[in-house]
Amino acid sequence: MDAVILRSVLLFALAGLCEIGGGYLVWLWLRDGRAVWIGVIGGLVLFLYGILPTLQPEDAHFGRVYAAYGGVFVALSLLWGWWVDGVRPDRFDLLGGVIALIGVGVIMYAPRG
Repeated sequence: MDAVILRSVLLFALAGLCEIGGGYLVWLWLRDGRAVWIGVIGGLVLFLYGILPTLQPEDAHFGRVYAAYGGVFVALSLLWGWWVDGVRPDRFDLLGGVIALIGVGVIMYAPRG
């Protein structure tokens, strides 16, 4: 795999973990009555999520990066639900996740002329 693409994929994964993890911490604070500092940490993690997409390759504009990130978010959310909440994705969840990741590949990494 090309080094630029590998870096991009890792940035998407890290951004996804920050968004989902940060949102989860805020969820725990507001919905499950956890300590306010958990919500604050969640907010800081979400702030980091906002920075990470700016590190994508220079030729990738905002709309492209965020459109592609949406597919990554779909797949990572399904995995998070499985690993953290214990809700195993069914075959349609998995199919949708694969389709979303194919979309990421087309949007971000298809050769352009």
